[in-house]
Amino acid sequence: MTPTSLVALVTGGSRGLGKNMALALARKGIDVLLTYNSQQAEAQAVVAEIEQLGRKAAALQLNVGESQNFAGFFAQVQAVLRNTFQTDKLNFLINNAGIGIHAPFASTTEAQFDQLVNIHLKGPFFLTQQALPLLADGGRIINISTGLARFALPGYAAYAAMKGAVEVLTRYQAKELGMRGITVNTVAPGAIETDFGGGAVRDNANINQFLASQTALGRVGRPDDIGGVVAFLCSEEAGWVNAQRLEASGGMFL
Repeated sequence: MTPTSLVALVTGGSRGLGKNMALALARKGIDVLLTYNSQQAEAQAVVAEIEQLGRKAAALQLNVGESQNFAGFFAQVQAVLRNTFQTDKLNFLINNAGIGIHAPFASTTEAQFDQLVNIHLKGPFFLTQQALPLLADGGRIINISTGLARFALPGYAAYAAMKGAVEVLTRYQAKELGMRGITVNTVAPGAIETDFGGGAVRDNANINQFLASQTALGRVGRPDDIGGVVAFLCSEEAGWVNAQRLEASGGMFL
C-alpha cells in the first residue's frame, strides 16, 4: 500500500501536552492517530480540531500501563491506518502518555513504584518494540522525559527515576534502530501549566511563583511551549538530530 500522508501516533493525546503535540503535528501537515485512556469525549474533540486543520485523525483507547494488551492494540492500529489514513505505516511515534505521582522517597509505596514502572518505562519499552513492524524506515521516535531527571525536587524520586531510565533507553534505541534510518530523541519539559499531577503547577499560586522564579525566562511553561518542539523533531530539518535529550524548560535551575 502506498502511503498518501505522514502519520504520527501520539500516546496520551486527549489532553495537556499530548493534545498540544497532536495539534502542532497537524499544523505541520502530519496526520495523527492519538490514544486516550479514559477521556474518549476529549479525544474525539481533539480529532475534530485536527480535522478542522485539514488533516486526518483518529483516536484509540490504550492504557500504556497494560503491556499485555499491546498486540491487540496494534491490530486496531493496522486497521485504522488502512481505513482512515490509507497507508500501512506509521512515520512518527511519540511516547507521551503518563501520570504524575508526588510522594517523598521515604514513603513511596511499592504499588506506586510499580505503577510508575508500568506506565513510564515498561509501557514505552514494549509499545515501541511492538510498533517497529509498522514504523517506516527513516521514521522518528520521540520519548517524553522531564526536567526532573536533571534537577531534583523533593517528592519525585520514583517518577524521575523512570524518566532517567527512558533517557538511557533513548540512546540504546537510537543505536540499534539507526540501521533503519530511524532517529530517537527525548524531549524533557520543565514545569508546565496543565492538569498533570493534579494541576499543582497551574493551580497553586505559590508553586507557580516559586518555579517561575527559578526559570531564566521568568515564568513556568505552557503546553504551547512543548508541542512545537516535538513537531520540529518530526521535521526534515531535524533529520540529523539523534540520541539527544532536548530540555524545553525555559532554563530552569541553571
